[in-house]
Amino acid sequence: MSRRVVRQSKFRHVFGQAAKADQAYEDIRVSKVTWDSSFCAVNPKFLAIIVEAGGGGAFIVLPLAKTGRVDKNYPLVTGHTAPVLDIDWCPHNDNVIASASDDTTIMVWQIPDYTPVRNITEPIITLEGHSKRVGILSWHPTARNVLLSAGGDNVIIIWNVGTGEVLLSLDDMHPDVIHSVCWNTNGSLLATTCKDKTLRIIDPRKGQVVAERARPHEGARPLRAVFTTDGKLLSTGFSRMSERQLALWDPNNFEEPVALQEMDTSNGVLLPFYDADSSIVYLCGKGDSSIRYFEITEEPPFVHYLNTFSSKEPQRGMGFMPKRGLDVSKCEIARSAGRCACSPVSLPPQSDLFQDDLYPDTPGPEPALEADEWLSGQDADPVLISLRDGYVPPKHRELRVTKPNILDVRPPSGPRRSQSASNAPLSQHTLETLLEEIKALREQVQAQEQRITSLENMLCELVDGTD
Repeated sequence: MSRRVVRQSKFRHVFGQAAKADQAYEDIRVSKVTWDSSFCAVNPKFLAIIVEAGGGGAFIVLPLAKTGRVDKNYPLVTGHTAPVLDIDWCPHNDNVIASASDDTTIMVWQIPDYTPVRNITEPIITLEGHSKRVGILSWHPTARNVLLSAGGDNVIIIWNVGTGEVLLSLDDMHPDVIHSVCWNTNGSLLATTCKDKTLRIIDPRKGQVVAERARPHEGARPLRAVFTTDGKLLSTGFSRMSERQLALWDPNNFEEPVALQEMDTSNGVLLPFYDADSSIVYLCGKGDSSIRYFEITEEPPFVHYLNTFSSKEPQRGMGFMPKRGLDVSKCEIARSAGRCACSPVSLPPQSDLFQDDLYPDTPGPEPALEADEWLSGQDADPVLISLRDGYVPPKHRELRVTKPNILDVRPPSGPRRSQSASNAPLSQHTLETLLEEIKALREQVQAQEQRITSLENMLCELVDGTD
């Protein structure tokens, strides 16, 4: 029996053996967000959920250990002046989360390990650069403090959160509203989908579209796309007959999909969540009461259906825990946040020994690059850690923002500023030019002084005449 078949037989038990989700947080009111916002995000410490807050923008952050109903007076993270549309935990700091809002701003927050007694209202930094609502956020997978945002102005901005500066602005790539953005494994490329029905692969540092496929799905409904570990693309969309589809694409040959799966005729847009360690993609549709999952392999038919998990209540959004936050002692291979609850997904234990095939080394919390290194063109794969002995979250780390001093920013060099822009000695011609300019300025000042003196004398004579 091949390794893939063994793995596939294991994964067929995934949701069938899942523990029942306790109905924690069930009384939290979920805000009315756009279809491309998942409304919740989970990491090894916290669960964050977008909520309604009197017309303003807010979300709630709960420790994972908390269960049961949440008190209506539980402190919120609130600071936006309009609804929050997306939230995303920093992959390199479990206490830092970014939020995007209809008020065109992005805010980055430091969440304390202890439960706050009042609302958190002061972000670490507010990023302003979009002219319309910001609906998509995504942290860079390997570079520290690099955050991507996409707005209704059809612009993608990449920020250095550590300084509050714009690193890159991609404003000529999309003619219409951006539906989704995804980094590849090392953060060198972006995959985007747009209302113009085009799937694009973009090199953000070169500002170029390196590959694109018009209408990867024939239907009129929105598309979503994510990178796989080997650089292929998974896309979800609709056929011309409004059937939901999952397609696998090779960017080197965008003419035909490597594989295509058709599912049902539901209206909900499928949100793909790809697990790079197990090569499983989970498909969650808003309003659906089921989650499908497929294994992606290098062998035909490439996309292997595993199973479907069904529940009594529809999904209103979904978020998945990073693999380092799973309980390996219980053979937990995924943990999802949905229906306002955090649900473990476990396999039946095969033995008491650590199962290497289920838990390969996975990306840890340490970044591989600094923001300026990535911007200069360097690439690095994620720094991996072993889950053999379980994962212990690092101690609380504070995000420090250092805004650059504008006095340290020198103006662009030019013919009149050559001395300040370079330590090289001045040429004879440049020195003569400067001396001539100084002489002309001196003569102009003297002429203006004489004119001012003459005007003052005339004014005095007029005043004396009226007396």
